[in-house]
Amino acid sequence: MISIFSELLESCVEVFMDDFTMYGHSFMACLESLSIVLDRYIETNLVLNFEKCHFMVTKGIVLGYLMSNRGIEVDKAKIDIISSLSHRASVQEVHSFLGHVGYASHTLDSTQANYTTTEKELLGIVFALDKFCTYFLDSKIVIFFDHATLKFLLKKPDAKPRLIR
Repeated sequence: MISIFSELLESCVEVFMDDFTMYGHSFMACLESLSIVLDRYIETNLVLNFEKCHFMVTKGIVLGYLMSNRGIEVDKAKIDIISSLSHRASVQEVHSFLGHVGYASHTLDSTQANYTTTEKELLGIVFALDKFCTYFLDSKIVIFFDHATLKFLLKKPDAKPRLIR
């Protein structure tokens, strides 16, 4: 998908795996982008699942987040699920619940708290790979991120060795 829409990336199309999201500043810009994307689909013999397509919407769920002209928000349905959990009656039940939450979470030590945003993004990737390494053994791993500085950093030949490691 990325190679199909390479010249449109970050101008009017974002691709994640086999999904894509289009955007524009005006209705006409969206129509022009949609025309280009649909032509590209025809040229490459790709097929759209129209049940999953949403055209010309002002807000929608993308990768679990609510995207709108106000920016990125958390989906209210996810908050409602957490809010609807039963209240824990005993200390043991609270500890049990927090154990599940804490398993995949991580707090920064005092040194890590002073890291730049780029370093924190990289630290998150390192933490996730370290935490779940048993699932990744003998597997090819592709990491998707939207941090523009990281995208630039990976292409820069004279970047800090500490960050590249």
